[in-house]
Amino acid sequence: MNPANLPFDSEAMLEGLRGWVECESPTWDASAVNRMLDIAARDMAIMGATIERIAGRQGFGGVIRARFPHPKQGEPGILIAGHMDTVHPVGTIEKLKWRREGNRCYGPGIYDMKGGNYLSLEAIRQLARASFTTPLPITVLFTPDEEVGTPSTRDIIEAEAARNKYVLVPEPGRADNGVTTGRYAIARFNLEATGRPSHAGATLSAGRSAIREMARQILAIDAMTTDDCTFSVGVVHGGQWVNCVATTATGEALSMAKRQADLDRGVERMLALSGTTNDVTFKVTRGVTRPVWEPDAGTLALYEKARGIAKALGTELPHASSGGGSDGNFTGAMGIPTLDGLGVRGGNGHTLEEYIEVESLVERGRLMAGLLATLE
Repeated sequence: MNPANLPFDSEAMLEGLRGWVECESPTWDASAVNRMLDIAARDMAIMGATIERIAGRQGFGGVIRARFPHPKQGEPGILIAGHMDTVHPVGTIEKLKWRREGNRCYGPGIYDMKGGNYLSLEAIRQLARASFTTPLPITVLFTPDEEVGTPSTRDIIEAEAARNKYVLVPEPGRADNGVTTGRYAIARFNLEATGRPSHAGATLSAGRSAIREMARQILAIDAMTTDDCTFSVGVVHGGQWVNCVATTATGEALSMAKRQADLDRGVERMLALSGTTNDVTFKVTRGVTRPVWEPDAGTLALYEKARGIAKALGTELPHASSGGGSDGNFTGAMGIPTLDGLGVRGGNGHTLEEYIEVESLVERGRLMAGLLATLE
């Protein structure tokens, strides 16, 4: 089976993808994420998949597991793992409207990662229409919480990956048309400053500002960044009344490193910031963590298979480890051959200018189809 002969159609793919993108699904809105999962479940049911819904927990949406018909269904096969949550609040579609400009198409979550999820299903659909039976059974797992570190579904992802031989992750492709064969380690932290209240006009000096201490610590955290380990604060909340010295301030920080040992040292440095200064207590607690994923022989062999398919399709397929976490961190760290970054090319993820390169829908769809058709 030559994937180049499959009749992928970018315009038809865009038409289907538009309904996904316009169904906004921010992580913290479980109902919205579940609406998106409903759409995907319906599409896969039409394709003949057996759909299982797994209830959400911790306030997040649920999970969809789809198993496609196969003579060897139930045996280890291929897991396609993707997330349906995005960082864009409901209403973003009014600011980042679906629009096509030449080879670019814009919309919230189109790049990260609904485009990659959709092309994966199109690859399965094209193989089925060609009456081609893949060597291995295919399972698709769509989850609701990757954008916040996968706190509620890591166990499901790892359990499903352990039942399969390969994991394919259609996160966005690299700008050089590359794929991802490793991911940096990532740790999240919760920050809390607790001070002493007073009237900001009448008795300012009697208070101890939690906001002031949080600001001081933010600068200290940013200054900890090195080439080996980065630190950043991305969320801050504090105060309730402008005429009151703030008693509490909270925040969230992120640390990332190429090597696990560097991240472990970074975690120690972050936790060591806890303490009391000038009658203000600062507390750092560790949140969710993604382990470093370093490519092993199995992942590199999987990459070489993909590289050969891409070459036959007339394109180069470089590879590298990437910053920014994905659920491939978990499966790769488990030692299961994992190939990430198989999704669309594009740019400006997590912004109001998020877009995909339209031509990459077909190109990456054919690459995905080639992998599904040849992995054994």
